[in-house]
Amino acid sequence: MSVTISENIKYIGVDDTDIDLFESQYQVPEGVSYNSYLILDEKVALMDTVDARKMSQWETNLKETLAGRTIDYLVLSHLEPDHAGSIARLVELYPDVTLVGNAKTFQMLPQFFEGQVQDCEKVVVKEGEELSLGQHKLQFYMAPMVHWPEVMVTYEVTEKVLFSADGFGKFGALSLTEGEDWACEARRYYFNIVGKYGNPVQALLKKAATLDIATICPLHGPILKENLGYYIGLYDTWSKYEPENKGVLVAYASIHGNTKKAAEKLGEMLKEKGVEKVVVSDLARDDMAEVIEDAFRYDRMILCGASYDGGVFPCMQDFLHHLQSKAYQKRTVGILENGSWAPCAAKAMREIVDSLKDVTVVEPVVTIRSTVKESDLANMEQLASAIAEA
Repeated sequence: MSVTISENIKYIGVDDTDIDLFESQYQVPEGVSYNSYLILDEKVALMDTVDARKMSQWETNLKETLAGRTIDYLVLSHLEPDHAGSIARLVELYPDVTLVGNAKTFQMLPQFFEGQVQDCEKVVVKEGEELSLGQHKLQFYMAPMVHWPEVMVTYEVTEKVLFSADGFGKFGALSLTEGEDWACEARRYYFNIVGKYGNPVQALLKKAATLDIATICPLHGPILKENLGYYIGLYDTWSKYEPENKGVLVAYASIHGNTKKAAEKLGEMLKEKGVEKVVVSDLARDDMAEVIEDAFRYDRMILCGASYDGGVFPCMQDFLHHLQSKAYQKRTVGILENGSWAPCAAKAMREIVDSLKDVTVVEPVVTIRSTVKESDLANMEQLASAIAEA
């Protein structure tokens, strides 16, 4: 795998194709990249390290690229262990390195590292301040809560490169995903990891709009050099919580398969009514992160849940709590419940949905008893029509 940025800005990141779950919760069947960069000038700056899982390969890349030179500055964009996990090793190798971060960076650093790391020289930067490497000049912009409070991005003035921290990142090892569509895994990454923090992302986009950016170098995923307006436009849409596409997600939680049949029937009805895109997802079996991605991608959703222990089947409750925590909003929602003796799923789902901002619940709320019967179809058609016309 060869990643080219420029003659003086080098990629020294590594792929992790062994990882099973990113952040111990997100499936990454094609792995993930940990991106790290070197800027070679009169002074040498290292832009972040990598997860300790892949420290050995990264160290090899680092030494080969330095070709005997030393490191003057380590810029700390983000202290999450997948980016900061090799700091202690770097300081062992280059004890005279100066750490560059903001006040919050150095407030948090002792939570992760003691000893030699704490003894390093430090440069505390503020909004808009500049650090000269020679021909290259680094400008620093704070990006708190995108997605940790200490996050900052760095703009290299000479080559117009934005080192965007977790912004514009995506799942997928670079060696396995070259040429693949960017948006799909970038969307799943965004809504599940950064999605709660739409307002901070909007604030960062406003800062980025003042810069002449030719290249975006994120901490995960490919380097972005062409059609930057496309990527920035998607981030603008996502961080405003606006739907990206017209369509309906039908998300169901089914115990014995009967609620599944109801969900699939609703999906058929929606297609017959001309809905542009219909996605039917099994919350018990499908990747939860992907279903959350679709919930944010489309403008409408129908929840189909089985009653369970006085509430709703747990995977539906889990799904709705995920949406709640990620600030799901500005959507239209329909509800179908199933119950054999005391239907209660609709009430449980509605309580969570009603806590969400700018979410409209359409009528009717449909109740089926155990299985879908001919007598249920009229109400289901009404619900499908209400969603199709919303």
